[in-house]
Amino acid sequence: MNGCVEGPLNGLTIVELSSGAGAAYAGRLLSTLGALTVLMEPPEGSALRRRPPFLPRPAGEGEDVSALFAYLSAGKSSVVCDPQSPAGRASFHRLLETADAFICDVPLSQRAAMGVDEASVRARNPALTYVSVLPFGASGPNAGWRGEEITLIHASGEGFLLPNGLSAEMFPDRPPIKIHGHFAEMQGGVVAALGALAALLSRSAAQGEAVDVSIQDAALAVGAFAIQRLGDGSLEHRVTRSFKYGGVLECADGYVQLLTLEERQWTGLVELMGRPDWATAPDLQDPLERGRRGAEINARIRAWSKGETTADVVARAQKLGVPMAKYSSPADVLAGAHEQARGLFQRVDIPGATPAPVLVAPFHLDGASLRLRGGPPALGEHQAILHITNRRETAGLAVGAR
Repeated sequence: MNGCVEGPLNGLTIVELSSGAGAAYAGRLLSTLGALTVLMEPPEGSALRRRPPFLPRPAGEGEDVSALFAYLSAGKSSVVCDPQSPAGRASFHRLLETADAFICDVPLSQRAAMGVDEASVRARNPALTYVSVLPFGASGPNAGWRGEEITLIHASGEGFLLPNGLSAEMFPDRPPIKIHGHFAEMQGGVVAALGALAALLSRSAAQGEAVDVSIQDAALAVGAFAIQRLGDGSLEHRVTRSFKYGGVLECADGYVQLLTLEERQWTGLVELMGRPDWATAPDLQDPLERGRRGAEINARIRAWSKGETTADVVARAQKLGVPMAKYSSPADVLAGAHEQARGLFQRVDIPGATPAPVLVAPFHLDGASLRLRGGPPALGEHQAILHITNRRETAGLAVGAR
C-alpha cells in the first residue's frame, strides 16, 4: 500500500491472554500501531476462533474460520501457551520477561490459580504494564460479575436508549435487544489500548503501571449526554430520544443520516431543500421555535427526502456544509472512493479461508494510513517466540515475523 507509515510502537512487545472481544481489540489496536502483539492460546485455540459468523472456505473444505477472530487477530503472532500447566506457566513467565505490557481478561476468580493475577505477574516483572479488561472491572463491588455483550449494552444504558428516532417509529413493537456486533466490548478495547499507551508513556525502569478497565464504564461514557441530562432531572428513553429534526431520513434508494445542531447547518439544509416557503417562514428563524416544532419540521424533511437519491443529496449537502452521510452496505464501503483514498482496508491472507479485505484502523497517523503486519495467525504459528530471551531479537521479530 502506498502512503503507509510504520507504527510508532515498533519495538514494543505486548502479550495478550484473551477470550473476549474487548481485550482482543486492545491488542489489535496496539499491534496495528506497530507493537509485536503475542496472542497466548490454549491447545484448542482461542475461544474467539469459534465465534460466528464464519468466512467462506475454499471449495467448502476445512474448519470454520471466524470472521471476528480474523479481524481481531490480524497482524498478531500466535503461540500455544497454557498457564494452567507447569510447562505453560514456565513459558508464560519467560515470555513476559521480554514484554512491555500484558493484556488479560481472565476472570478474577481464575487468575491466581493460573498465576496471571497482577500480584504474581508484578512480583516477577515489576516494570511490566498490566492491563486488565473485565466486564465490570477488577475492583469494586461488581468486579466478580460476569457479563456478555448483551448484558453490557444494557448495563451501560445503551439498551435503554436504542433503537430511537426513525428506527423506533418504523418498528415500534420490536424490543430493544442490542446493537449489532460487539459495540460495548470494543469500546472497552479502545479504553484499554489508550490506558496501556498512557501507562507505557509514564512507566519507569523500576515500576510499571496497572490499568483496570471496566467495559461497562467504557460503554457508559458513550452516553455521556444522557447521563448529564439525568443529572439535570431529565430521563431519556429510546421512544423520546431523537433529534428535534434530522436523524435518519429515507430517500428514494436508501437512507441517510442528517445532523443539524448548529445554525449554519440549518441554513445549509434550507438551501439544500431549495428554500421552501415553510422553512423560510419568519418564526422558524428562531432555533428555540424550531426545537418546539421539531416533529412538524421532521415530517416535512422526510417528505422531501423521499424524492432524493442518496449519492446526489449527500454530495450536495457536503458542499453546503450540512453533515449528512449515506447508510452504506458493506460492498458500498469497500468500493467507496473515500475509503480507498484513505487506505482503510488491506487485503490479507487468512489461513483456512479465502483472502479478504480487512479494516486496518479507524484512524490515520501523520496523515497516512497504517498497515497490518499480516492476516490472522495460524494456531501456534510463532511458537519460536517462546524460546527468545533477548528483547532485541523479539523487536526484530516484530518486523520480520512473516
